[in-house]
Amino acid sequence: MPTIFDNIENHLTKGLNECLKVSNRTDFCVGYFNLRGWKEVTESIEKLDGGLILEGQESIHRYCRLLVGMQKMPVDILKDYFYKIWNNK
Repeated sequence: MPTIFDNIENHLTKGLNECLKVSNRTDFCVGYFNLRGWKEVTESIEKLDGGLILEGQESIHRYCRLLVGMQKMPVDILKDYFYKIWNNK
């Protein structure tokens, strides 16, 4: 079962740092990224051994990867689509 971090009883920073203690490398996927929060896990990430991962045709040694971005909701995709159709007439 996943852990829910509410930052009242279960703090995200503590949970991430505990997880990173037993990790070789890490990947983060977030909707928003604030550099001020990164300092909370920097020390733990710097201690990682890293590992080889396949990127394309190459094996590359990585410690941490960070993907930042938001996916559009399906209703917003439909609105954009029909807006373009109706305004191109």
